[in-house]
Amino acid sequence: MNKQQLASKIWASANKMRSKIEANEYKDYILGFIFYKFLSDKVVELAIKEDMTEELQPQYLTEENSEWAEHCRQTLGYFIAYNDLFSTWIKPDRNFSVGDVRDALTRFARLINPAHEKVYKGIFDTLQNGLSKLGESAGAQTKAVQNLLNLIKDIPTDDRQDYDVLGFIYEYLISNFAANAGKKAGEFYTPHEVALMMSEIVAHHLSDKSEIKIYDPTSGSGSLLLNIGRSVAKYLDKDKITYYAQELKEATYNLTRMNLVMRGIHPDNIVVRNGDTLEEDWPWFDDSDPTSTYDPLYCDAVVSNPPYSQEWYPKEETASDPRYKKYGVAPKGTADYAFLLHDLYHVKPGGIMTIVLPHGVLFRGGNEEEIRRNLIENNNIDAIIGLPANIFFGTGIPTIVMVLRQKRDRDDVLFVDASKGFIKVGKNNQLRARDIRKIVDAVTERREMPKFSRCVDREEIRKNDYNLNIPRYVNSAEADEQWDIYATMFGGIPDNELDSFTNWWDIFPSLRNELFSPVNEAYSKLIPSPDQIFDTIRRNPEVSEYQLRYLEAVNPLRDALIDIVVNPLSSPERLRRLNPAIEFNSFSAHLFEVIKPFALIDSYAAYQILEDNWRKITYDLETLQSEGIEAANAVDENIIIKKKDGKDVEVQDGWVGRILPFELVQRELLSAELGKLAKLQDERDATIDRIAELLESLPEAEGATPWIKDDGSAFVPKELKAKVKKIKQEFGTKLLEDSAEAILVEADKLLDLDKKQKKAVSEATDILQEETIALIKKLPMKDILHLLVAKWIEPVRKGIANLFDKEVKDFAEKLDALDTKYCDTLVNIDERISDSEKSLASLIDNLTGSDFDMAGLREFQKLLRHE
Repeated sequence: MNKQQLASKIWASANKMRSKIEANEYKDYILGFIFYKFLSDKVVELAIKEDMTEELQPQYLTEENSEWAEHCRQTLGYFIAYNDLFSTWIKPDRNFSVGDVRDALTRFARLINPAHEKVYKGIFDTLQNGLSKLGESAGAQTKAVQNLLNLIKDIPTDDRQDYDVLGFIYEYLISNFAANAGKKAGEFYTPHEVALMMSEIVAHHLSDKSEIKIYDPTSGSGSLLLNIGRSVAKYLDKDKITYYAQELKEATYNLTRMNLVMRGIHPDNIVVRNGDTLEEDWPWFDDSDPTSTYDPLYCDAVVSNPPYSQEWYPKEETASDPRYKKYGVAPKGTADYAFLLHDLYHVKPGGIMTIVLPHGVLFRGGNEEEIRRNLIENNNIDAIIGLPANIFFGTGIPTIVMVLRQKRDRDDVLFVDASKGFIKVGKNNQLRARDIRKIVDAVTERREMPKFSRCVDREEIRKNDYNLNIPRYVNSAEADEQWDIYATMFGGIPDNELDSFTNWWDIFPSLRNELFSPVNEAYSKLIPSPDQIFDTIRRNPEVSEYQLRYLEAVNPLRDALIDIVVNPLSSPERLRRLNPAIEFNSFSAHLFEVIKPFALIDSYAAYQILEDNWRKITYDLETLQSEGIEAANAVDENIIIKKKDGKDVEVQDGWVGRILPFELVQRELLSAELGKLAKLQDERDATIDRIAELLESLPEAEGATPWIKDDGSAFVPKELKAKVKKIKQEFGTKLLEDSAEAILVEADKLLDLDKKQKKAVSEATDILQEETIALIKKLPMKDILHLLVAKWIEPVRKGIANLFDKEVKDFAEKLDALDTKYCDTLVNIDERISDSEKSLASLIDNLTGSDFDMAGLREFQKLLRHE
């Protein structure tokens, strides 16, 4: 289930529940039940793995079977009996009630493995305590729960999705219920793209570690920790990562725990606390062991997205708190630097931290200026990244990500202005894969890029009084458009404006003279017509040779990609070992190296093409890895949502290939049959177009015309046939060409023809679909591999190969715009105005009117002739 399908389901259910549940609380119910389903499914998976068939489960999955119950508790950390399983609740013959949920959650709490209590204890309290809000009676509550269970049964709870399911639902509901929930009830979900960017920076820093601890002191949904874990797991065993989290709100603290467990992290690697991060620092000790000694928590990575400018009230003793005494205390009422210093304190000497903060922390005065000064002088700030506006749900506050370390081997600060790179998604801006990669490259490689990133030494920052506002150091603003006075008056393109395209003239020395000829020593004119600029550039021998070298460099990427993701499908063992994330990292690094010699090509645009397609490849690969290559021969019902009696219902609308799209199979292997269908459709389209022409050409009729719809958009077939019958009775075959009667007769014939053609298209479509289904089900391996090359590889190859033509097109458009800018000179405009005035003045001589009219016209002539 993709995000769009999941969002649609959740929203439909949420609307049904609005009268029963406070909008902001709805997420707690749905997330709680999703997690319970996940835990139930894990019990069933364990039972099946140990050869307990579905028929045996009611007998053996019981608390009375103490040996198996204890085995389950030791393996999973908890036990759920058969009658309490989610899958049992939704059985058609089950006499389910809300009491079953209450009893099951009570038993769950009692049967937690003591070693894993910190992970599971109280995790369903929010759900259990809220059940009574679902209705005034047990019957009403039962019905509400059943509606939720029917929604949740289809929501994926495995680890195969390419997105964080719980985090997405949390974000989606928080954003859609914002109006009812206040300002998100103080909750700011970290968008996946921002979390991914921070994670990649952290993962790069920790890539040589064999075991790490990561910590989020304001964990929210846990999305930051999850992303970092996933990024770091590309370099080390995921079981060597320990996750520490602290969260103030109990419901959100529970969500952190749920999310970490659902993403396959072993409970032994999860250490989570419910508490106030600023007031209750984390010297880690065992709460249950009174002899446990103070042991401060120091981690390899600390990440956070704390609540922005949260009020706090430092006490007198706060100044001596080890977190703050070296740097200063954040001002009363604005806790941003309190969170930052808290995070920094818990970073190991060789560790790293990233934190999301409001833009104001870079330049606000008072105590914050003092803290900035100390951070700079202690050489803790590694990088400052300015993010696009409106990137966070629920707040338009401009934000930054700050990267800090305890120990650094250089004393500059990298400033990155990433505010211009994004795509618009609804009301929010979103970082693209190319934007994330560009930021990560800048930070991890200390790469300076014009208008994007710059390393600034400490002395320059001192001269700016420790003001870290990004525009002081990186100017990303577009240059103001120039208007040359001479060219505006007399025409010609200023040579100094053409000089701005030096990257093209340096690579292709002959191109400028082929496109422009001199007007004088400082101005030039375009030689080809505007519509010939692109072709002139492409025909240039140096340009042609450059493109040929580019294609020779990138074309081998196709075979390399086939070897990575297609060829392993021939071997079950190679398919099982294939890790799409690791292969993507390796291949994308190779892609950058291949494109590096071609300065005109935007390597990040190539990366975006690869990433866009890789997501689809990964989804298919995960299906093939879990189901085997046989999944490529599978055909599924195509389920869509339709309105029925005012309700959304799921109905089947044809069939779809589980891996191989019908359109692809038809295009590659059933081209003749597809061509016949296309011909039938073209013939019908021609008939429809001719009917529209006839309707348009009808002369206006006097009186009623029931054979035409009231809005004039189409003929009414039944009424038209009756009208044509009368016409034939009255005129026979003697109709004047183009007369209204002739048009109606032809339209009637064409409507009959269209009906036959529509039937023919429908029958041919059904036949083609049946042939496609039969073909997919029996496809041999060689055809499957061929089709997957067409589906996975060809879009990447074409997209990257076409990048040079895109650059030429963009360049041609810029030259055309420059030519247009100066082609209409003020002298020409003035001459045309003068000619128009003279022409109009002469036309007035031919006008007649009253004495008053003529007197006025003569005065107007004087104005036009400037007399």
